[in-house]
Amino acid sequence: MRNHAHMALLAALATSFAWAGAAQADDTLRCGSRLVSTGDGKDKVRTLCGEPTSVSLTGMVRQGGYGYGPYDYSYFGPGWVDLPVELWTYNFGSSKLLRKLRFIGDELVEIRTEGYGY
Repeated sequence: MRNHAHMALLAALATSFAWAGAAQADDTLRCGSRLVSTGDGKDKVRTLCGEPTSVSLTGMVRQGGYGYGPYDYSYFGPGWVDLPVELWTYNFGSSKLLRKLRFIGDELVEIRTEGYGY
């Protein structure tokens, strides 16, 4: 019975590691020999991967502003900032998968893989 419990635990761990690896696969995008990651800016993505096939503005997001300084009464900017949400599509051809990159403001926040390109 004890051996069976160890085997079940190992199987569960192996499955969780497999799922974790699959989830991390979309944290980066390889453009030739270069690598783009979430957190990168639009300029870096455009420099490393070239112009996207299409760009669409999907909405706006209101986020907390910036800069309160070291003291409670310090204030350097607006309390809320409206940031554009853009979806960039990279079509690398019919033998490769489409990649969709979501930017909030200038920051790459999500990389999704879709069906084969055209």
